[in-house]
Amino acid sequence: MAILDRLSFDNSYARLHPGFYEVVDPTPLPDPYLVAFNPDAAALVDLDAAVTSNPELPAYLSGARRIPCSEPIAQAYAGHQFGVWVPQLGDGRAFLLGEVRNAKGDKWDLHLKGAGRTRFSRFGDGRSVLRSAIREYLASEALFSLGIPTTRALCIVGSDEPVQRETVETAATIIRLAPSHVRFGTFQYFAARGEADRVRELTDFIIGRHFSEIEEAPGHYRLFFGEVCRRTARLMAHWMAAGFAHGVMNTDNMSVLGLTLDYGPYGFLDDYDSGFICNHTDTGGQYAFDRQPAVGMWNCARLGEALLGLIDVAEAQNELETYWDAFVPEYARLMCAKLGLRTQREDDATLLRDLLVTLQANHVDYTRFFRALGGFDERRPTEHVDVPALFADRAAITSWLDRYATRLGAEGSVAVERAERMRRTNPGYVLRNWIAQEAIEHAQRKDFGLIEELRRLFAAPYDDHPGMERFAEPPTPSRREIVVSCSS
Repeated sequence: MAILDRLSFDNSYARLHPGFYEVVDPTPLPDPYLVAFNPDAAALVDLDAAVTSNPELPAYLSGARRIPCSEPIAQAYAGHQFGVWVPQLGDGRAFLLGEVRNAKGDKWDLHLKGAGRTRFSRFGDGRSVLRSAIREYLASEALFSLGIPTTRALCIVGSDEPVQRETVETAATIIRLAPSHVRFGTFQYFAARGEADRVRELTDFIIGRHFSEIEEAPGHYRLFFGEVCRRTARLMAHWMAAGFAHGVMNTDNMSVLGLTLDYGPYGFLDDYDSGFICNHTDTGGQYAFDRQPAVGMWNCARLGEALLGLIDVAEAQNELETYWDAFVPEYARLMCAKLGLRTQREDDATLLRDLLVTLQANHVDYTRFFRALGGFDERRPTEHVDVPALFADRAAITSWLDRYATRLGAEGSVAVERAERMRRTNPGYVLRNWIAQEAIEHAQRKDFGLIEELRRLFAAPYDDHPGMERFAEPPTPSRREIVVSCSS
């Protein structure tokens, strides 16, 4: 295809030692068709959205035909899955097609997911299903628009090929973009095998490509580990502030760039619940919402162990301890912004804690509460009814609002200005599971229009969208029972 010929590939990962990957071609999807195409992501690799008019496009984007100059490989890695060490995982259904350099000089991995078996597939079939592809496509774009570091989604290609999961579903592929798909588990894979040279090679590669500012600095391996810890901590702060639960925080799903990676059984909070478990496979709640910051640090510790041939134990421990130094102020900053506070004070943590306790006790929707709070006017607190109406215990929230009004007054808050700041901070729309499920059900009937409507909606989550108001609503009782698992 002429337009795809213009993609400028620079496949540096494929020049690493052969132990880093398997050279393997995707298995073609039978009779592929385009389900979704994201022009915003396409622009990252200078791809003209007009390419969608070409009937050959689905074959190229699903791996049935090779994109010119791409070099498909499956990456090797290991990882701790729910705390259990698994020495070999790898891309069991995904292919790094190559790295595209855009006109600005930025490099983006094209990573094709769901395109067949590799030597890392173990007992898997190498396929993704339409349901999971839609969930990842919408979620990655929704998080990006919330300012949360994430992979991006370029397209979904579907097929009527049957795939067995909990039920029989249809196959699909998704191409996602990221500056790198290297994971904590990539380092763990070689460290566990005693291949110190490969750990060094990988670390030098990542530093040279993504952390060039420290490449020549003394102790650059130590600095690299510390930066990964702090990026991970800040990512956890963003997840927590947004009310987002990842669901499968295995070390093989953790990006060394601090990106949200590998969407599966994720979930946004509906009613606030600090112990929310979004993955029904996680019976013990190991990756529950409130455990995510601690799991992030635990995962960083496992990465530090993999780097001990390059940095000593004391250095690793010192850098690991900067994790909380990054998480705590970032979470405080984000939550103060959600509350409309321009300054931070010592007792803000208590004000926030008491609010979250009250939200949980009253089963109040997290997103709707903060959106409504933006309309609170501390000059006329008794006239504001939208927030108290969300609570069964109105006395409890009224007491908290009195404290909140005092706090706003202490910093000279101007209600109109604060309301606008809060409107640009607290989204009206998040990708609730019931919304993703509705898009899936439409797509299973070959109606793909809702996917694009939702992509555009979540690209502007802070704006008002006339005619789309129902997507700001919490789930109905029947939709609360939607179950997602590791196959999601």
